[in-house]
Amino acid sequence: MNKEQIRGYIKVRTALNMQPKSIFDDLCTALRDQAPSYNTVVRWSKLCREGREEVEDEPRPGRPVTETTSDNIENVRHLIDNDPYLTIDEIQVETGLSHGTTQRIVSDHLKLKKITARWIPNQLTDSQRAERVRICQENLAKFNQGTWRLCDVVTGDESWFYHKQLGRKSSNAAWTASGETPPTVVRRSHIAPKTLFCIFFKTTDPV
Repeated sequence: MNKEQIRGYIKVRTALNMQPKSIFDDLCTALRDQAPSYNTVVRWSKLCREGREEVEDEPRPGRPVTETTSDNIENVRHLIDNDPYLTIDEIQVETGLSHGTTQRIVSDHLKLKKITARWIPNQLTDSQRAERVRICQENLAKFNQGTWRLCDVVTGDESWFYHKQLGRKSSNAAWTASGETPPTVVRRSHIAPKTLFCIFFKTTDPV
């Protein structure tokens, strides 16, 4: 018996002036472990005596579970394909779906997760890459010929330190499917006060 049939039985027995305890005992005898609780029998017996006719649940407020439809899933997929940096809240605003439904579609149906974009120093051109390869090959040839010593190399590094941090790396997190390569973001200079820190050194000590 489903819950509507059980409630119908309680309704009929209540109309015959049976007490909730007797109705509960009959249900336990017939259904055993599937019988409703005594409190449920008392509550529905009271509702029937007060004149309730329907045995179905009353409509509940809120969005229905049927929000997770194929159309809504494709709508969310289309939004993310156009802009993989959208947040759950932004997708929710665009689609009108609930936050939980949006999260469920992205995680369970589209199998996506947010991965922060990897920062790279700059975007090199083909000629710049080729020049770096040429220099490395030239130095390697000198080293093999014995005309160049590793201790003679002076190397250095530099870094800009902004007085005020602009933006957050987490804002570049994008929805990425399992196995896909994380996106990259080219670091751009910002017009803001900053200090340049440089260091040069050899194999022995700083220069």
